[in-house]
Parts: sequence; structure tokens; C-alpha cells
Amino acid sequence: MNLHPLPERTLGKNGLRVSALGLGCMGMSEFYDPAQMNDNESIRVIHRFLDEGGNFLDTADMYGWGRNETLLGRALAGRRQQAVLATKFANVRGPNGEFLGIRGDAAYVREACDASLRRLKVDVIDLYYQHRVDPKVPIEETVGAMAELVKAGKVRHLGLSEAGSATIRRAAKVHPIAALQTEYSLWSRDPEDELLATVRELGIGFVAYSPLGRGFLTGQFKTIADLASDDWRKDSPRFQGENFQKNLDVVAKIQEIAAAKGCTASQLALAWVLAQGPDIVPIPGTKRAKYLDENLGALTVSLTTGDLQQINRLLPSGVAAGQRYHAQGMQAVGR
Repeated sequence: MNLHPLPERTLGKNGLRVSALGLGCMGMSEFYDPAQMNDNESIRVIHRFLDEGGNFLDTADMYGWGRNETLLGRALAGRRQQAVLATKFANVRGPNGEFLGIRGDAAYVREACDASLRRLKVDVIDLYYQHRVDPKVPIEETVGAMAELVKAGKVRHLGLSEAGSATIRRAAKVHPIAALQTEYSLWSRDPEDELLATVRELGIGFVAYSPLGRGFLTGQFKTIADLASDDWRKDSPRFQGENFQKNLDVVAKIQEIAAAKGCTASQLALAWVLAQGPDIVPIPGTKRAKYLDENLGALTVSLTTGDLQQINRLLPSGVAAGQRYHAQGMQAVGR
């Protein structure tokens, strides 16, 4: 067991301290290579992360339509004090996993929080995000209801996920927002256009999900056949058709730079996100211990100004082929 905690970073202005690298738990219960999901192995990965000094765990009520939160509840039995626990609400799912839309109304906020607390078997959620903005409900109502959860002692800090700058500004007037969670990586640099400036102006931390491009930037995929038939990524625009080959060319550049630095492509990709500012915390997901260890190794990779300039030159913003979601999914981001 590593008795030395990982380096920490602060999210927001109210003292939320988390390990500089988090652990995204989504793939443990749904979406990525479902046949390889194993709760006992996933719990071992979570425990290893905690043993290595990590503390920031990310889930959502929609992952496995509740199963992922239940999994974390099992993993944290007797170890709750070691974890900074983040979960999310708003994506509503039916009994068979079907997507029923987005809800941000006050009644649903309260209902969803209580359900998450039960599944997680905890008294309080450290960071509670609205997973997607509900265009039918004013953000003031949603965040107002979330603020009531803070007053009730059910939640410590509030977050938003995939919200647009104007929405973030309105939300921050209702209650301090500790973190914005949005996709950010070497092939998803959209936050650089406006979002990063907005959250920095407001003193909001930035949590980068899919910092490894849903696994693509690791170099483990050579053809679309490397993905299981029921893997969600098969339907992702960046994994389809000509985009797949174009994006393989992007990965080859990352691997080339990584080899020169003496690290893996994954480690380089994570080190790049970490180097974008001390207020940014990437949360790569994995359900295998060997990949967890590799990801944690990114914290020892130091990128010089010259390295960062080279990466920018070879991998400029917009380098990825294809949108990060299909059309319907893109409509739900940046609201």
C-alpha cells in the first residue's frame, strides 16, 4: 500500500481538494466492452486506486442505470473516508435502460439525490453534478434545488457537466459551482474556445472526462474489429469509417512523441491535460489494474514548454476526424 497520497488539486473556491488524477468508473458497468465487466475486478481496481493515494471517484446514476453507484457503494464499505465521491443526475432512464430524456426540475433533483445516496450507501455526496442541462427548466431552479441539498447536508459541493458559458454564469449566481465536467483531451479541445476562460474567471475547477479519447488515444485499437460488437464506441463518429483511419494517424503522432519522452501514449495524453493548468483534473476510466497503474504513471511525466509547443504543432485543436457524439448527443452539450 502506498502511504503517500497523490498530488492534489483544488476544485472551485470552497476548498474541494481531490487527487490530481481521478478514476472514472462508468465503463465498469456499461458502454465499453460489456462482456469484460466484472464487479469484483472493478472493486479491486477502485481499492488499488485508493491504496495508491488516489481519492477522486466519478460515477453517475445513469451508468448501468444505477448499477455503477451500487458498485461504488460496495467498494467504499469501510473506506468512505478515503474517497471524494462525485455522482450526477439528469439523464433519466427507464426500467430497461432506455433513455427517457433530461430532467432538471426541483422535484427530480431531490428524488435523484435520495436514490443515489441509497445506492451509494453514504450519508453525503462530495460533488453532485447536473449531468446535462435541461432546456425546459431554468438553470436557476435546478441549481436552487441542488443548493437546498447542500443546506440539508446531503451534498457538499455542486457541479455542472457539459454546460455552456452563459448557463454556467447564471448557475454561479445561485450557488458556488465547484467544478465543470466536460470532455477534454488531445482530440477534444473545444473547451479552449470559451469554457476554460469562463470557469477560470468564476473560480470554478475543470474536470476533464475521456482524457484518453474513450481509449482511442492509448493506441490499443488498430481496427474497428478490436471493439466488441456491443461496445458503445462502435456507434461513435470518431470510430467509424474514414474517421477511424484518420484518427489512427493522430495516435501515431502521439506515440512518436511519447516514445521520445520515454512514456506511453496514454501517459503523454494525460500529462498534456494535466499541463493545461493546475485547476484541471482528468478522470480517465479503466476496469483493469494494469491500465490504472499506467495512468497513474502520467503524474511523473513532465512536459517542457518545448514539448507542449511541439504537441500543439503536430496536434492542433480540431485534429480529430468526426464529432465526439452523434447528432442527438451533440445537441445535449454546451447548453
